[in-house]
Amino acid sequence: MKGTEQFNQTIKAYLDERAKNDELFKAMYEKVNRPIEEITTFIINEVKKSGRCGFADEEIFGLAVHAAETENLEIGKSTNCSVVINHHLELTEEEKAEQKALALKRFQDEEYRKLEQRNKPKPKPQVEKQPQASLFDEF
Repeated sequence: MKGTEQFNQTIKAYLDERAKNDELFKAMYEKVNRPIEEITTFIINEVKKSGRCGFADEEIFGLAVHAAETENLEIGKSTNCSVVINHHLELTEEEKAEQKALALKRFQDEEYRKLEQRNKPKPKPQVEKQPQASLFDEF
């Protein structure tokens, strides 16, 4: 899934959750009924205008709320860009143990390969044998 699709889903999930918990927001959100693509386009254009590269979640969600509840809002043109979002994953204890075991196995395999390389006999360079001169040879 592309970053922008994940961004759209993240913003939509936030707005839907906020609408469940905030009746005033819910009324404006339903009244304006702006598509999520327009909301994320507005956010991206505002981010671009700011010239900054990183934002706190609250800043982005604040822009989303503003776009979702403001009727006469200049959205701007859609921009071809990539959006990076950070999701915090919670692993179960079983998944943590599985990942730890995989990491340990990879580490052991790498160390074993290093030991094999270190203990591997190095080939000796072949030196051409030159005939040794004898006292009895004629010149």
